[in-house]
Amino acid sequence: MIKFSLSLIYSLILFLGIKSFVGEPKTTSFDPPELTITPFAGPDVTPSPACLAVAATGEVFVGVDMIGSLGKDPGKGRILKLVDKDNDGKMDQHVEFAMVDNPRGIIVQGDKVFVLHTTFSKETGKATGMALVVFEDKDGDGKADGPAKPLIENLSNTKYIQERGTDHATNGIRMGIDGWIYISVGDFGFHNAVDRSGKKLTMLGGGIVRVRPDGTEMEIFIHGTRNVYDVAIDPYMNVFTRENTNDGGGWNVRFSHFIQSGEYGYPVLFQHFTDEILPALVDVGGGSGTGALFMSEPTWPEKYNNVPMMADWGRSMLYIHRVTPDGPTFTQKEEEFIKLPQITDLDVDGSGRLYLSAWDGAGYSGSPSKGYVVRAVPNNWTYKAFPNVEKASVKQLAELLKSASAVARLAASQELINRSNKQATAAALKIASDKKLPLYARVAGIYTYAQAAGVDGIPALLAFTKEDAMREFALKTLADRKNNLQNVPTEPFLEGLKDPSPRVQAVAAIGLGRLGHVETATALLQTKVPASFVEPAKDVEGPHATPNPAIVQPHLAVQALINLKAVDATIAAINGENSTLALWALRYMHDQKAVNALIDAYQKSNDEKFKTQILTTLARLYKKEDAYDASWWWGTRPDSHGPYYKAVLWEGSPAIEKFLVGESEKKGASGKQFFADLDARNRMDITAFATEEKVAATEEPKVDLEKIKNQKGQVGKSSIEDVLLAINKLEGDAVKGKALFTRQGCIACHSISKGEKMKGPFMGQIGSIMNREQIAESILKPSASISQGFATVMISAKGDKTYMGFITEETAAKVVMRNIAGEVFTIKASDILSRKEMDSSMMPAGLANSLSYDELASLVTFLSQQKK
Repeated sequence: MIKFSLSLIYSLILFLGIKSFVGEPKTTSFDPPELTITPFAGPDVTPSPACLAVAATGEVFVGVDMIGSLGKDPGKGRILKLVDKDNDGKMDQHVEFAMVDNPRGIIVQGDKVFVLHTTFSKETGKATGMALVVFEDKDGDGKADGPAKPLIENLSNTKYIQERGTDHATNGIRMGIDGWIYISVGDFGFHNAVDRSGKKLTMLGGGIVRVRPDGTEMEIFIHGTRNVYDVAIDPYMNVFTRENTNDGGGWNVRFSHFIQSGEYGYPVLFQHFTDEILPALVDVGGGSGTGALFMSEPTWPEKYNNVPMMADWGRSMLYIHRVTPDGPTFTQKEEEFIKLPQITDLDVDGSGRLYLSAWDGAGYSGSPSKGYVVRAVPNNWTYKAFPNVEKASVKQLAELLKSASAVARLAASQELINRSNKQATAAALKIASDKKLPLYARVAGIYTYAQAAGVDGIPALLAFTKEDAMREFALKTLADRKNNLQNVPTEPFLEGLKDPSPRVQAVAAIGLGRLGHVETATALLQTKVPASFVEPAKDVEGPHATPNPAIVQPHLAVQALINLKAVDATIAAINGENSTLALWALRYMHDQKAVNALIDAYQKSNDEKFKTQILTTLARLYKKEDAYDASWWWGTRPDSHGPYYKAVLWEGSPAIEKFLVGESEKKGASGKQFFADLDARNRMDITAFATEEKVAATEEPKVDLEKIKNQKGQVGKSSIEDVLLAINKLEGDAVKGKALFTRQGCIACHSISKGEKMKGPFMGQIGSIMNREQIAESILKPSASISQGFATVMISAKGDKTYMGFITEETAAKVVMRNIAGEVFTIKASDILSRKEMDSSMMPAGLANSLSYDELASLVTFLSQQKK
């Protein structure tokens, strides 16, 4: 699989042997009655489909990935162009459009096809990174005219793509009506990615990056995600995703609204520093988010229209999240929509045809006989040809830009921009100005106008800031392109901070951070901090997946202050009436002036609460995150304590340590615990604050796995096929299954409750993403495919020591490993000489050999009921 492996089986060592067809694709087993879902292309044409995109005119481009997430060998990927000539819902023609490895995202705009994929060296055959490229087909033969033109190179971590494959790497791409290409970056991050202009960018961890279609102006949109695979973008440029974290006992799926410049906190802030992040809208439990689309097509039933549709590979389900505005953000309600085995991606054309791709058990390294594409249309749908926008008049394009179809609006917008003439620009401005039109049309108009007019459009955009309905979008477009900011005044943004609309307030704060005028920091520092700005209690996980609209504005103000590098203004606000925001912002300003000012303010104050806030700020500043050079990664199960992962001292650290130790000594025994807790929370490791760590002894069950697997019962004497047939007919007893979970040694490597210490794959949610047959098959064939994060790892260390087991915890300084016998080892990172993931599962085959059919059915039933 692709990203799948990543979050997916946060529950299992094995894989799911989803039974699939060979040849003709099957339709889904959960078909909404309002839709007609039909096979479009089978594995004979589209095996292992990792991604897809549809041209407005209906041609389907599928990324076939025969490397998958764990493969290492190049030359196995391609982009196929599929055509349904008679519009009957089945592919009539397919053409190999281009050869690329590990395709992860596709966008089709006219004769240009943008592709995100892994790159390999022709000389060594090894991966060299990932790239966003663009192919062109100007002669219309269905094939790329020649080699791709790179737009961004080095867009992932080469070291870990080589070692692990394209897992946790960079994933889907989607274009918004603003003309930016939004790129979903997994938490491999990247180092020195370079765009067409030569601009370089480094990002530690995951997030969203965006770039212009010509490959310039690359920038970070949001940061702090684990392994986001794709985004859904609505007509008003709200960005949604379904991604995951390693919180709790498994990899839980979180649905989020991404707000530009926001910090979402994975992995170092989202659990214990939740006061500082923008939270997700909901945690829906185990799964693995993949492709995403905001459906906004007039041919679709109202029930299923104007909603983000989010694929979940782990749950084999396409979900709808019904979002409701909530201040500057949203609340949501999740609904099951279309069931599809290991769904990977989806897209819609200008006629309203929705196409979905299914991985369908193609494994971690792709399969030539698994995977397919289906088409879904409303029952009353009839084909209506989408016009060729390149041949359309400006008047016709203007009508498309006003259309209720998001696909039509984007196609028309890009064509008007490409024409780059006064007539096209004027048409876009006219639509933006027409108050009789629906807001979505006017928004399409203003974004199209802003892109076409460039700096010449600033006066007209400023005029829109006077209109309530358009103010939000006018401010967005004014600050959208950093290359065009030289003549943009700050006044509309300063006024926006006081606007009654929280959405306008949010856009104003973001815009001020982008404009770069440090004198505006004073206004940003007046942003009020709500009562919900409270750090979690000691060792308590904070609310990182609960909507909190009140925190959005101060969060964005802090991010703007950081972008402005407004150290002096923030220092000046320490003693003001809104000191809380100033101290919040100073946590990220590693500047000696800030340290000196904080110490001075502490010494002059008699307010104990204020002084405690200063101590908290100084403790946070004691260390900072090390510069990222892509030589390391935090793994699939990182230490998420925070506030830094690979913390280092800096020039301000000695002064902070001296001051904190001095204050501790003044307070004596009464303050000892406070400073010890401050040290532990911020991982300062100051010797004076160290306390003896008491670890409670735990009695682990001793399990003789060899003895268990060598016993031959009914299961051990039968073929796997016969066992699965038998299990399918038996109900099983969950109570007996629970006892067998311990007796058969499962407990040695698996935990059931989130309260237990993590061992190997967490089983407390396995029933939410696997059915009984899949669970049974994974018990019988543990090495069929191994879940990411639960591979058996062999480590060679100094002192001629060798360790083999699961990685249960990893920090920049150590690796904690658990072997098959349940023994736990802590290995210093500096002592590790080599580290290799094994091809076989640590779980021995045959652990169910001694069981009867009824007993195995009971164990499977018990596991299938684990849906916490």
